[in-house]
Amino acid sequence: QVQLVESGGGLVQPGGSLRLSCAASGSIFRLNTMAWYRQAPGKQRESVAAITRGGSTNYADSVKGRFTISRDNAKNTVYLQMNSLKLEDTAVYYCNADQSGRVYWGQGTQVTVSS
Repeated sequence: QVQLVESGGGLVQPGGSLRLSCAASGSIFRLNTMAWYRQAPGKQRESVAAITRGGSTNYADSVKGRFTISRDNAKNTVYLQMNSLKLEDTAVYYCNADQSGRVYWGQGTQVTVSS
């Protein structure tokens, strides 16, 4: 069993920055792709960014140029640096990882962008 725990969410003003972290623990031998998703109230959960074990990345069009995903394989941790935050970035952000054909999810962390 793999456990994922997000941290770093909070309240920030428009134009501000936050850095989210997601640490994996438990029965880990090789994590493959890790990713961030988000879900705003009344909306579908959407993919934000993903990164392979080798470091290849992709991003949703809505966050390109503003967000950066990275990972530290030695620490089994994935990060999301969020800059130039907008009101529409407000959502619960979830960490995701796959290993040996199984997909694991964190419990989410709230990000609120408000003046």
